[in-house]
Amino acid sequence: MKKQPTTVPFRGTAEQEQQLLSVIEKYRGTKGAMMPILQEAQGIYGYLPVEVLKIIAEQTDTPMETIYGIVSFYSQFKLNYDGDITISICMGTACYVKGSADVLSEVASVLGVQPGATSSDGRYSLDATRCIGACGLAPVMIINGTVYGRVKKSEVAGILAKYKE
Repeated sequence: MKKQPTTVPFRGTAEQEQQLLSVIEKYRGTKGAMMPILQEAQGIYGYLPVEVLKIIAEQTDTPMETIYGIVSFYSQFKLNYDGDITISICMGTACYVKGSADVLSEVASVLGVQPGATSSDGRYSLDATRCIGACGLAPVMIINGTVYGRVKKSEVAGILAKYKE
């Protein structure tokens, strides 16, 4: 039987919800306000969980499908919050040609988390990113701001071991 993915529970507070409602009120009636509402909402929560998207949909009388379409189209929006340890693998052309897809696959396998997601315990988040401009170090992996260059699939477990408790 296939194991169902575990989702991380929403961690919003009443204070955050009040901030969100204030943002929505600030833009009420303003044409084209969805982008700034979503940007400020992400600033409040750090990401855009479905619960927040529902509040925005209800308060702005906008279909959820429309809001989800915006959030999923623009790469600046995140549907999952970052884990304590954020891992980004560059998938730009130079990195890809030099094996970043294999590195990404290995990280996902070792940690049990898929790209674009956060582990069920909230510890790790994994992202496949666009070019980060370090092509001379391809393939590149960034963990909590530390850049690892010329990463080989065989080195992934050793690098990640530094971040395990």
